[in-house]
Amino acid sequence: MSDFVIKPLPSIEQLSSMAVAKLVTFGQQLLLPYSDSAKLDTEILICFVLNKPRSFLLTWPEHKLNESETEQFSALIQRRVQGEPIAYIVQTREFWSLSLQVSPATLIPRPDTEILVEQVLNHHQGVELSCLDLGTGTGAIALALASERPQWQIDAVDYSDDAVALAKRNGLNLNLAQVNIYQSDWFSNIVKDKRFDVIVSNPPYIDEKDHHLNEGDVKFEPKTALVASDNGLADIKIIARHALSFLNSGGFLYIEHGFEQSHAVQTILADLAYSNIQTIKDYNNNDRVTWACYLV
Repeated sequence: MSDFVIKPLPSIEQLSSMAVAKLVTFGQQLLLPYSDSAKLDTEILICFVLNKPRSFLLTWPEHKLNESETEQFSALIQRRVQGEPIAYIVQTREFWSLSLQVSPATLIPRPDTEILVEQVLNHHQGVELSCLDLGTGTGAIALALASERPQWQIDAVDYSDDAVALAKRNGLNLNLAQVNIYQSDWFSNIVKDKRFDVIVSNPPYIDEKDHHLNEGDVKFEPKTALVASDNGLADIKIIARHALSFLNSGGFLYIEHGFEQSHAVQTILADLAYSNIQTIKDYNNNDRVTWACYLV
């Protein structure tokens, strides 16, 4: 982004004279050097200011923002030009058709993580099931599972107190308060004799020297939720090892990981005597989720 010169915005008077259809075009042109979704970002910001759905822009293309709304839009689009993720600006992100609050204390939920949710739901149809989500962040995985399987007993933990508070708010807002959300450094605060049929995690898996940490949305997200030592595998190793003490016999472990880590993750699981190890690709046909079964 440093390669681009940020142009000054038109005055508030000029912006407020634009109908929303023209404002979308203006915002799209402004954001093109800084965003791969310039038009969508602009539409989201306008609708956020207006507190309207995106369909409003099609229904009322001649609508104009008032002065207060225009000032807010101007401030928000400048934040986007500076690279701040759209999800942090509007403080929400959709995941599994659930509207989740987000904050800089957590990762922004990605569509590819829905692959993990799909795998768990496809493999486990039973009414009675206990599940643990490690590093829950916004609560995305746990709450998505709870929305589809309301009878499941689901625990969700995170090291960050701020993330735990956010996930709890999301659970309440979505009427999914049955999910038991609490602070834990991986397994540290989980009752020692508790056992789960399924353990899921989207842990930190990016190597600390990876250049992608300084690009796009990632550079605004908490590094503690992104970076792991040992070529990004340290936390995955901890989870895989300690999960053995918390899985029922015949239980399953699901781990999201980097697209080049599938072989390493499979090796970690095989060395710990997990069985039926399989890797699933994401929507871009990259290896993304590896799962395995634990048999005593």
